[in-house]
Amino acid sequence: MQNDASALLFPNFEWFRLKVDEVEIAGVRGGSGPPLLLLHGFPQSHLIWHKVAPALADRFTVIATDLRGYGSSGAPPASPGHEAYSKREMARDQVEVMRQLGFSRFALCAHDRGARVAHRLCIDHPEAVSRAMLLDIAPTLAMYEATSMAFAAAYWHWFFLIQPAPFPETLINAEPAFFIDKLLGLRHAGPSPFAPDAMAAYVAAMQEPARVHAMCEDYRAAATIDLDHDRADREAGRKLAMPVRVLWGEHGVVARCFEPLALWQALGDAVSGATLPCGHYVPEEVPEPLLEEMLEFFR
Repeated sequence: MQNDASALLFPNFEWFRLKVDEVEIAGVRGGSGPPLLLLHGFPQSHLIWHKVAPALADRFTVIATDLRGYGSSGAPPASPGHEAYSKREMARDQVEVMRQLGFSRFALCAHDRGARVAHRLCIDHPEAVSRAMLLDIAPTLAMYEATSMAFAAAYWHWFFLIQPAPFPETLINAEPAFFIDKLLGLRHAGPSPFAPDAMAAYVAAMQEPARVHAMCEDYRAAATIDLDHDRADREAGRKLAMPVRVLWGEHGVVARCFEPLALWQALGDAVSGATLPCGHYVPEEVPEPLLEEMLEFFR
């Protein structure tokens, strides 16, 4: 069932829920033209795109999904090696969703955790992606290998959420609204970029213990099996084969602690990038500059 926030914020979009192996992936579809897949980050859902999706739908068939474990998508059981929440499995979900919707090849724009899924999707399924835009991340392996005091202090949740279950789950489940409020509200722009209905939906999802566990598993996978996959790519010389545009907030942690463009250019031969006047939550903080970038890059 489509949640109230989605119906309100995506009024001209069609809600769907598709079965992909053992998990159901939920999302919205609207517009017409070339297909464009949008992926969100933690601890959010497809709702992050509500400020740009209507304008994009004038030129593209826009598909915005919830990653497995997030929003209204299914949260399959965890596996001992965190395989169920590897970016490889999460990427496969999205390729299959697009196939079921009739698209074997598509453009891709993704933020935060979704951009990590997008990176894996581009590597594992290069034939499926025409162009990819990644928002406010540096490559996962590079970020872990270059962890500093400044990064660990700012991205404390990376190191909290990977602790063995049920430690982080128990603490989050005790005060989920407090956790969400502080996680989102203490960043550069504070709580102002988030529509009240979207924020309420993010909090509601975090109040489900199974979903909290799934989100933790996403991070546990990123610190284990995902790094194995990334190291295997590096050893094999696998790189991003399609044009890639990376954008990051000038006031964010990625800009402060890393050199994102250089790190991504080391992983692909057609990578460009720029900063935007915002912090981490690009689609909600600066929708108009982002929309200009997207229309230019994906035209």
